[in-house]
Amino acid sequence: MPFLIFFVFVVIIVIISSIRIVPQAHAYVIERLGTYTETWSVGMHFKMPLLDKVAKRVTLKEQVVDFAPQPVITKDNVTMRIDTVVFFQITDPKLFCYGVENPIMAIENLTATTLRNIIGDLELDQTLTSRETINTKMRATLDEATDPWGIKVNRVELKNIIPPAAIQDAMEKQMKAERERREQILIAEGEKKSAILRAEGQKESVILEAEAEKQSAILRAEAKKEATIREAEGQAEAILAIQKANADGIRVLNESSPSSQVIQLKSLEAFGKAADGKATKIIIPSEIQGLAGLAKSVVEIGKEQ
Repeated sequence: MPFLIFFVFVVIIVIISSIRIVPQAHAYVIERLGTYTETWSVGMHFKMPLLDKVAKRVTLKEQVVDFAPQPVITKDNVTMRIDTVVFFQITDPKLFCYGVENPIMAIENLTATTLRNIIGDLELDQTLTSRETINTKMRATLDEATDPWGIKVNRVELKNIIPPAAIQDAMEKQMKAERERREQILIAEGEKKSAILRAEGQKESVILEAEAEKQSAILRAEAKKEATIREAEGQAEAILAIQKANADGIRVLNESSPSSQVIQLKSLEAFGKAADGKATKIIIPSEIQGLAGLAKSVVEIGKEQ
């Protein structure tokens, strides 16, 4: 009886130990008596006791491997160090298990040789500026080479490109010279724009001064013209007033019916005004001379009285 209990207990333990549960994103490679039998996917599985064994537990998640910097030589004989990052995923657990002895080491060596082949066709400047091209070429080459191993290379990235110290110093000097050149160009462009703005300002100032002088001359001419017009109008009014006064005087004389003696006296007065101390010689008609003598006699008679 105790033996039966022991036997049942052993059978239960064997059965329990033969049950395997494969977690998500994993796969188990099963061998029976040393020969590949099948690949277990996600879920619960039962293996034959003492005959089957789990040869390899494989993760199906995307994996990332960061390889150490590899020395490479460019087309123009510059030695530099480049480290790469490879993103890969296992697509066939059986090929991954039996295709190559050490898949990660194989990928590392394949990455190094592929990188040397690609960089060997590029010069230094192309290497520094063609990362995307290098990544694409390496991914295509590695993906094709790792297919027999059940591995798919999804992406390859150049993490660091480390040129020699002398090249780094030369690049820094070149970058410094380029920055100084750009600075000088910016300063020259600024001075050019400033000179242009000053010239345009001076031009506009001269134009405005000329316009102001033109307007001032126009205003002065208009003012002079108006003054001349007003002066002419004043002279015309004065002439009209004099003519009117003369006409009024003639009209008054005509209305008063003056005698010939009065007219002669007026003529004498007119000759006196004509002389006005400016003429040196005046010719007086004989009629007026007689009138002058008559006037003198009248004055003397007035004095005697």
